[in-house]
Amino acid sequence: MYKEIAIRVSPEEAGREELFFRELAARQEGIEAQRIKRLSVVRRSVDARQRRVVINLTLGIHIDSIEEPAPLFVPVYRDVSAGRRVVVIGAGPAGLFAALRLIERGFRPLVLERGKPVAERKKDLAHLYATGCVSEDSNFGFGEGGAGTFSDGKLFTRSRKRGDVRRILEILVYHGADRNILVDAHPHLGTDQLPGVIANIRKTIERYGGEVRFTCRVTDLLVKAGAVRGVIAGGEELAADEVILATGHSARDIYRMLHARSVYMEPKDFAAGLRLEHPQSLIDRLQYHTPQGRGKWLPAAEYSFVSNVENRGVYSFCMCPGGVVVPAATGPEQQVVNGMSSSARNTPWANSAVVTSIGREELEGMGFSGLFAGMEFQECLEREAWKRGGGALRAPAQRLTDFMHDRLSGEFPRVSYKPGITATRFHEWLPEIVTRRLKAGLALFGQRARGFLTDQAVLLGVETRTSAPLRIPRGSDRLVHPGVAGLYPCGEGAGYAGGIVSAAMDGEKCAESVQ
Repeated sequence: MYKEIAIRVSPEEAGREELFFRELAARQEGIEAQRIKRLSVVRRSVDARQRRVVINLTLGIHIDSIEEPAPLFVPVYRDVSAGRRVVVIGAGPAGLFAALRLIERGFRPLVLERGKPVAERKKDLAHLYATGCVSEDSNFGFGEGGAGTFSDGKLFTRSRKRGDVRRILEILVYHGADRNILVDAHPHLGTDQLPGVIANIRKTIERYGGEVRFTCRVTDLLVKAGAVRGVIAGGEELAADEVILATGHSARDIYRMLHARSVYMEPKDFAAGLRLEHPQSLIDRLQYHTPQGRGKWLPAAEYSFVSNVENRGVYSFCMCPGGVVVPAATGPEQQVVNGMSSSARNTPWANSAVVTSIGREELEGMGFSGLFAGMEFQECLEREAWKRGGGALRAPAQRLTDFMHDRLSGEFPRVSYKPGITATRFHEWLPEIVTRRLKAGLALFGQRARGFLTDQAVLLGVETRTSAPLRIPRGSDRLVHPGVAGLYPCGEGAGYAGGIVSAAMDGEKCAESVQ
C-alpha cells in the first residue's frame, strides 16, 4: 500500500538519513519500521513564520509492498519534418515550450531567435563585462532561453489556472533539470543549470524535425486580408499561416513594427523602481529569527513584501537569495539592472527588485501619452540612469538609509554589481511618484522585518523590465489576435505571463490553439 503522510521536523532533523524518517513515519502510522519497504520525500518546504523554524515534509511510504509510481513526463514527440510549419518568434520559455507542444501535436515549429545559442551568448556576456558595450541581440535579455536563462531560475508560480505546473516541471526534468524541483515548494534551478536544460530543449526540437534559427531577427509581419501570411526574418521572407509571437517584454522594436502594421495593441499597467541588495547573512537572520542566521541546515533565506500605497502596489519582485545584480540593458545608452543566482545561492548578497505599479493616468501626469507612453517612460528612465551612472554600465546607487532620508551616500559597502556603481540621489531624477511610493513601501517593509532598513543595503538603478507596458490582445477561447487571423500573442511580451513557468504554460496554451 502506498500513502503520503505529512511530518514537521527541525532543520537539523531534515538532514538526517532515511532510517530516521522511516522510524518517524512508522511511529506516526503505528506500525513496525520494517513494514515500510520504500520511502521518499514528495514535498519539502521551510516554515519560518514562527520563532522556531521547521521543515514541512510530505513523505511517500510503501507499506508491506512497493507500488511503482506513475512515470514522470513521457514524451510523445514524433517526427514532424513533413508537418505544417508554424513560426514561433522568440526562444524564451514561452517560445520553446510552444515549440515542444507543437511537435506533440504534429506541427513543425520554426523558432526564430534574434540572439545566439546559449554557449555563444555566454561569450557576449563576458565581452559586455570587459568593455561595457551591449550587443543589441545577445545580452542578458536576448538569446537562447530569453531573460530567464541568466536569472535565479525561479520555478514557483501562483498562476496555476494557466495550466499544469507539474507537467512543465517534469518536462524540465526530462531535459536535465534537477529532480528536486519536483519536491521543493519554491523550486529553482539557478543560472548554472538553466543553460544546459535550455540547450537540451532546443536539441529535442531539432531531433524531431523542428528548426531553430539564431541571429535571425524578425523585422516584419506579413499580413494580407486580415490574416498572417508569414514573416520577414534575417532578410528572408518565410511563409506561414500561423505565427506564435513570444518575443518577451524587451523587444521594443517588435511593438513598433506591429504598430506600423496596424496590429491592435493596448496599454497596460506595468512596474518600475530599483533593485535592492542586502548582505545575505542579514536576510538570513531576519527571516530565520536568530542571530546565527541559516546555519548548516537551512537554505539562503528569501523574502516577499507587498504593500499598498496610494491605491497602488509597491512590492518586491524577482528576489535572488545568494545572488548578484547584473546589467540587463538591451541597447546602447541604457542602464537597467536585474538579479540572478546559481543553484547553490551561495554569494554573500541577496537582491530583489522593489517596484511600484504605474498606470495610464499617472503617465499622462508625467507628460507621457499615447500607445507607447509606458515604453517611452521606461526608455527615459534608462537613459537618465545611464547618464547618472556615468556610462559603461555603471549603476547609479544609494544606500537604503540615505534613500529614506534623501541624502547622497559617501561610501558604500561592497556590492555584487561588477561594472561598478556611482553615488546618486534618486529623488533628484526619478519621478516623484516613484520615489514617494518606494519610500513609503520600504518603510512598511521595515516595520514587518526589523533591521531591513539598514545602511548595509544598497539601491541600484533602474529596474524597468519587470513587465510589459503593452498587451497584445487575443481571444479567450482560441488565443488568436482578434484582428489578425493566425497571430497568437504569447508570454510576457504580449502581457500574459510573468516568469519562467507561467510563460512556459502560456506557450503551451498558444500551441494548443493552433488549428
